[in-house]
Amino acid sequence: MSSSPALARRLGTFDASLIGLGSMIGAGVFAAFTPAAAAAGSGLLIGLLVAAFVAFCNATSSAQLAAAYPTSGGTYVYGRERLGQWPGFLAGWGFVIGKTASAAAMAMTFAAYAAPQGWERPVAIVAVVILTAVNYHGVTRTAGLTRILVMAVLAALAIAVAAVWGGSGPHLGNIAGEGLLAHGLYGILQSGGLLFFAFAGYARIATMGEEVRDPRRTIPRAIGIALGITIVVYAVVSVTVLAALGPDGVAASATPLAAAVDNGTLRWAAPVVRVGAAVASLGALLALIAGLGRTSLAMAREHDLPNWLAAVHARYKVPHRSETVIAVAICVIISVADLRGAIGFSSFGVLLYYLVANVAAFTQPREDRRYPKALQVAGALACVLLVATLPPLSAALGVLMFLVGILYRFVRLKLSAVRD
Repeated sequence: MSSSPALARRLGTFDASLIGLGSMIGAGVFAAFTPAAAAAGSGLLIGLLVAAFVAFCNATSSAQLAAAYPTSGGTYVYGRERLGQWPGFLAGWGFVIGKTASAAAMAMTFAAYAAPQGWERPVAIVAVVILTAVNYHGVTRTAGLTRILVMAVLAALAIAVAAVWGGSGPHLGNIAGEGLLAHGLYGILQSGGLLFFAFAGYARIATMGEEVRDPRRTIPRAIGIALGITIVVYAVVSVTVLAALGPDGVAASATPLAAAVDNGTLRWAAPVVRVGAAVASLGALLALIAGLGRTSLAMAREHDLPNWLAAVHARYKVPHRSETVIAVAICVIISVADLRGAIGFSSFGVLLYYLVANVAAFTQPREDRRYPKALQVAGALACVLLVATLPPLSAALGVLMFLVGILYRFVRLKLSAVRD
């Protein structure tokens, strides 16, 4: 491992859990049900259970590994330590590329709710710049702002759900639609893969393993708390939008929770939902920038990214160069891309990232084991299955992304061998 300066351990269980919540209860809860309903109809409820189960398996693997390797980098580090340099690199590459695109999607989602028409891209770029500056000034400030954002989003969701059920909109008969199995097993699994996108934020806790106090205790607890709360919130919201709109209505709306409120008699709550969506997007973007900077730091320490990205700021104790480069990449994507396919593309990279995590956890010795191996086997198989059922274009772009990463590392290793 590199001897570059260590990050400061400043986070406890509460703040670490909030960073995970800020990553998971983000724009996904306001938007992810639309493609899931298009794929599976009311079967998205089963898809949600599939996604939650896969997330649980992956979370236990991440928690077990993070307790044994409490340093920045997440599965990039775990893969290197347990499986070798190439699996670690592929995990890190998938996380950085996939989550950079996901961060751009979060910024664009924020702008879609908050910006005047025609100003979406500039506003999204400004949001990235401001939140990067927050991260730049220290992880405790990141945790502090995340605390405010998470509480605001949970309050907005509570108001929205109460408005839907307190009005005249919901009908329990809408939930089943044509039947939970009407779109078949493939549709259900595809909805699970798409909804998994919204669960993947607990990785942010593991990637910040060098900044939590008592990591062997704090990281597993924080991951469990964040994931448990998120599962409950997503279950309540999914039932609410299905009851208000039915499966076809959810699939047809880009903002299903806002549409569910508009469909009832308490329409005064609709602006609250839109503000909540904007705030949720900011919270997810904030945590994404933090996690991406730390995984890039870990990869730079091992020379899988340029070594100058491994710098830690002398005063603020954050990977300032990595975060700055990531912010620039996010802004470039915002300038040239749109939201189409972003969820599927991100899910492809993140599911393969967790495939490496499950395999790495499976190889841990008994003294480091906290969960049965069966969970790691189930998690690995489920990651492969969900990747195989993602939309074809997203899968093709994902394969291309990994081929670029493999070529990059192969060339770097060849150049290093020539210099030596």
